[in-house]
Amino acid sequence: MSSKTDQRAKEILRLLLQQGKTSIEELSGTFGTSSASVRRDLVRLEERGLVHRTHGGAMLAEQAVYEPFRFDASFQVREDRFAQEKQRIAQAAAGIVQEGETIGLNAGTTATQIARCLRQRSNLRIVTNAVNIGMELSSSAGLTTHLTGGTMRWAGAFSLIGPAAIESLNNLVMDRLFLGVCGVDAMRGATAIEPDEAAVFRVMTRQAKQVVVVADSSKVGMASPAVICSAGAIHMLITDDGASEEALAAFTRLGVQVMVV
Repeated sequence: MSSKTDQRAKEILRLLLQQGKTSIEELSGTFGTSSASVRRDLVRLEERGLVHRTHGGAMLAEQAVYEPFRFDASFQVREDRFAQEKQRIAQAAAGIVQEGETIGLNAGTTATQIARCLRQRSNLRIVTNAVNIGMELSSSAGLTTHLTGGTMRWAGAFSLIGPAAIESLNNLVMDRLFLGVCGVDAMRGATAIEPDEAAVFRVMTRQAKQVVVVADSSKVGMASPAVICSAGAIHMLITDDGASEEALAAFTRLGVQVMVV
């Protein structure tokens, strides 16, 4: 997406936050662009769960309630990277969730996609250290969402870290943890960039009955500086079909269930 198109999409969201709905004719006149371009903008925004297209226009999606999350450029850049692959991974992950379970979601763009897939589910408990996921799920009547508490240190990460986050997790048990990572390698395990964040994620893995790593193919076979857990602690890996067969075979040999979507 070009910077001009990205800026126009942000302005469309700002307008919708102000008035709730709009028409293609109004948007075309406001931005001095063609109806076809506006329609493409609305399609992209709908794919990201931000708007609902209507006959001749669009309205703000029900969950798009907290403006800072929607306009954080660094988070959006990461969301747009391997976006389709992350959506397929998220749908597959949500598909294995059973009613009545307690589900862990760590901070990250793939975990955020999973949260969106679970919004309309019921009788689930969600445990997360991600402030944005808490807000995404705040209007979901069928879900009980527990935020860990802690400190936010990095702009655009929405990740709660530190002793408060760790202490709250020590008092919880999760049926499944969907663990987003910066890298996952059969030899080095699941890894993140920041050691403080990895420390919180380590506790999440320890408190989960099943650890499911969700990682697009660009992260498979890669290793970042901070170790979250060994490959032996991973029960399942969900990735896309861009991952190499050799890298995936190494996980299979370790007894990790691999799901390719």
